[in-house]
Amino acid sequence: MNDSQRTQLVWSTDFHLHDTGDHPECPERIFALERALSGAGMFADRLIHAPIPAEPESIQAVHSELLIERVQRTAANGGAWMDQDTYVSPASYDIALLAAGAAIQAVDLVMSGDAAQSFSLARPPGHHAEPNRAMGFCLFNNVAVAARHAIERYALSRVAIVDWDVHHGNGTQAIFWEDPSVLFVSLHQFPYYPGSGAQNERGGGRGDGYTLNIPLPAGSGDEIYLKALQEIVVPALDAYQPELLLISAGFDAHRSDPLAQMNLTTDCFAEFARLMQAVANRSCEGRVALILEGGYNLQALGESVVAVIRELDGDNGVKGVDTQER
Repeated sequence: MNDSQRTQLVWSTDFHLHDTGDHPECPERIFALERALSGAGMFADRLIHAPIPAEPESIQAVHSELLIERVQRTAANGGAWMDQDTYVSPASYDIALLAAGAAIQAVDLVMSGDAAQSFSLARPPGHHAEPNRAMGFCLFNNVAVAARHAIERYALSRVAIVDWDVHHGNGTQAIFWEDPSVLFVSLHQFPYYPGSGAQNERGGGRGDGYTLNIPLPAGSGDEIYLKALQEIVVPALDAYQPELLLISAGFDAHRSDPLAQMNLTTDCFAEFARLMQAVANRSCEGRVALILEGGYNLQALGESVVAVIRELDGDNGVKGVDTQER
């Protein structure tokens, strides 16, 4: 398999510099991914791209100047809590730009044809960040920045975002609420943080019908999720015929995750990837870019990311995954 056929990664250990201290969304998430990917041989068999920071103008395409200035000022002043869940450290503004830039690069890799599929393995996550508000561990909305970049740079008229993080992507929904050029689909535990994501939330104005929420009860496992994907999500995507498929790839619906009450296995995330890649193959020449969101059990996070990449590569052979502490 050549480099363009394997999933290419946008990756840097610099993402640990967003220092949240004793917090679920912690720098150790990056080191857990490093152990898992290295143990699976995935740093040696594919192209790895160092991220390039997003320009503030790219962030401003989906966020207010006020929010951008607030994050920058808070970091410059030594850091502080933006809300009860969301911390800004001295390096966080720069690292948030780097995370958004990594998502843009993931889009550019697949749109240019340099990669069949790509995965931005960055933090902080982004899907809770609203146009005027950082929240839920998120400073800037990486997947929304990437979607807007794709629409503007490549003159796309149909981008789909599928969010399988356990929490509803309220920020992504808010940003594209009235925008038919983005189909936003979210499967999430409900009712749960952040409280949005009811089935009747379907978009507004010209975007009416372009938001698809699939709220699921606590305890849902592989069978319930896969039924929803096969019977609701896949038909909706096939009808929309996206020119690019983006995935807000959170892994906190895993049965081992401490922040939610879902019951997914590692293998189920690989099946998610298979289904989404099949949609992309039918609608957009296989162009799919994944953007990391949540996942707070370190071993489950690493193993799930490896399983997804292996599925996207078409390589399902069993390889050892070293997730032991250094």
